[in-house]
Amino acid sequence: MTYSRTNFFFTKKGTPKGLQVDLLTEYEKQINKGIKKESDKINILYIPTTFDRLIPDLLEGKGDIIATLMTITPEREKKIDFISGKAAEVQELLVSHKSITDIKSIDDLSGRQIYVLKGSSYVEHLQELNQILKEKNLKIIDIVEADPHLSTEDILELTNSGVVKLTVADGYIAKIWAKVLPDITIHDSIAIKKGTHVGWGIRKKSPELQKSLNIFLKKAKKGTYLGNMLFKRYFEKDKWIKNPNAKKERNKLLAFIELFKKYSAQYDFDSLAIAAQAYQESRLNHNIKSHRGAVGIMQLLPATAADKNVDIPDISSVENNIHAGVKYLAFLRDRYFTDPAINKRDQMALSWAAYNAGPAKVRKMRALAKKMKLDPNVWFSNVEVAAAKMIGRETVEYVSNILKYYIAYSLVQNQRLEAKK
Repeated sequence: MTYSRTNFFFTKKGTPKGLQVDLLTEYEKQINKGIKKESDKINILYIPTTFDRLIPDLLEGKGDIIATLMTITPEREKKIDFISGKAAEVQELLVSHKSITDIKSIDDLSGRQIYVLKGSSYVEHLQELNQILKEKNLKIIDIVEADPHLSTEDILELTNSGVVKLTVADGYIAKIWAKVLPDITIHDSIAIKKGTHVGWGIRKKSPELQKSLNIFLKKAKKGTYLGNMLFKRYFEKDKWIKNPNAKKERNKLLAFIELFKKYSAQYDFDSLAIAAQAYQESRLNHNIKSHRGAVGIMQLLPATAADKNVDIPDISSVENNIHAGVKYLAFLRDRYFTDPAINKRDQMALSWAAYNAGPAKVRKMRALAKKMKLDPNVWFSNVEVAAAKMIGRETVEYVSNILKYYIAYSLVQNQRLEAKK
């Protein structure tokens, strides 16, 4: 399963929820019907992974069902079997920020950059479209595959903020999220692919599982699960990310960027990653004070800053506040996450989690992840699942938002570098 706000997540009480969880719960009831002894019943285990790993992980035997509505393509059908009623066709539609008003046809996508889910059918179908553009002697589309830890909802959110200008999404997903993302435009007349179908995936030569799932599928009411229920039951009013590159926000960043660069270099961090954390913490407002007593841009407790491991007792000034926040983050990384089995990316994510929840809780999260047969050295789709189960969504969303802000900063920086070239 892919970890997302609609398909699979943990509530504040640590209970797994989501569209796919509901479907699997119903399936679990079906396969255990008539079995009275608890020890004889089949229990479904949810194994999170990234979208681009769904098929490889299935084929490696890490799970038995891909419980995500995956587009059925000829290339995928060579590798796996699909469980799908094919009752309704799905369109892959162009989605843009509302500021994009000059796209009237497929040809208008020539030379544009489109940001899409990594490993998705959107990539394959955009590549097919590029062949058509080539035949017309038009510039091809620049296809950018998103960070593998982003979901379609995340990319739609980035599009709503204006960070991403163009993306592709299944029509039913885009239309559900358009209800709460007011600044996206769905281009109904510009389908990247028409007539596709979606379904769950299983390994080939699994006749009994296929038969069982097909029986269940006939009982599941597609319209209910893919329509209003998904929105009404699983949408929770979140604070959507803002565009940190909007003019007003950009000016705030420019006021502090040299300090982020200075202390990031001193403690071996990416300055944009530190800026993203600061934006999540305070929206770069040094005057903020939390109800817990955390202060300044980096929202650090004065007691933490004064501790011998940081030793910067006065964090009232902007520079001292940034210095103390970066130094504390470095302390967390160097004290708790230097195991060679933890790559640099996960060092960063685990350090952010410890900054938010405290190192003791992250230690417990990693222990729980191991117990759940997840990788305690990997944050995304592993320790974050244990974190959600243990303490709820706050720390998961904290790290996830920083990643999105970091991607936003990085996208704009890369665009500016390309423009200079």
